[in-house]
Amino acid sequence: MIHRETTDRRAAGRFALLAAALLWGTSFVILKNTLESVGTLWILAVRFTLAALLLGFFAGKRLARLSRRERKGGVLLGLCLAAAYITQTYGLKYTTPGKNAFLTAVYCVLVPFLAWGVYRRKPMLRHVLAALLCLVGIGFVSLSDLESGLNRGDLLTLFCGIFYALQIVIVEHYGGEDGDALSLSAVQFAVAALVCWAGALPLEPVPVGVPVGAWLNIAYMGFVCTGLCFFLEAWGMKYTPSSTAAVLLTLESVFGTLTSVIFYHEQLTAKLLIGFALIFFSVLLSETGFQFKK
Repeated sequence: MIHRETTDRRAAGRFALLAAALLWGTSFVILKNTLESVGTLWILAVRFTLAALLLGFFAGKRLARLSRRERKGGVLLGLCLAAAYITQTYGLKYTTPGKNAFLTAVYCVLVPFLAWGVYRRKPMLRHVLAALLCLVGIGFVSLSDLESGLNRGDLLTLFCGIFYALQIVIVEHYGGEDGDALSLSAVQFAVAALVCWAGALPLEPVPVGVPVGAWLNIAYMGFVCTGLCFFLEAWGMKYTPSSTAAVLLTLESVFGTLTSVIFYHEQLTAKLLIGFALIFFSVLLSETGFQFKK
């Protein structure tokens, strides 16, 4: 009975991570369509506010029990998250959802090198190989049109990957195994929301005449793609080895491209497919070594 219960939890954990990857994958096309009627900073401000309210509701009184160190970590995480989403979303305005999804995934490859600079933890050989493989993949994806060179949307998305990688390094430093991930994330989303509101109000016009569908898209991204996906990821990783979780979450970029092809009618050239494949396998190599073959 105990063995069966453990097996069921493992299966449920993997399903939760797969669902999170799928939901995150759908957000690229939805966000791309929403950008046609609402400004970037307004979208992010509302999205993070909804996510902060959702997680703050479930965290409740635990928020008040956060230590000064954890609150500082939450602020730093929020700043990194805001920078990552701002560069990613502005990048999405000038590139396709599929390319945006795969170029965002390079943060997995960057983490070991940022950790090297912060913690003096030297990257392993597989990390170096993964970085080289990823660099070649980025070349295929971003320079598929050699005449136009590097698309500014692709470049902004690559910067977003740097901020995501930095965020993960900060989580490791301030979160820890005993940290309150739920409360820390609520603070993180609240800080990111404040940053985006501070930019949206003076820099972008107040959205008017916005279709109801666009507001529903923002609500979906706030509650589902941000708030709910956090729950799925945090709960799923309780019953899933980190190497397996990394592989499942990497599928976000695959789902992002599939939804872009189906709903955004993105055309996949041979160079793009080669680039996507190289980036995907570089992430697997960096996160799991060659264990993904199992």
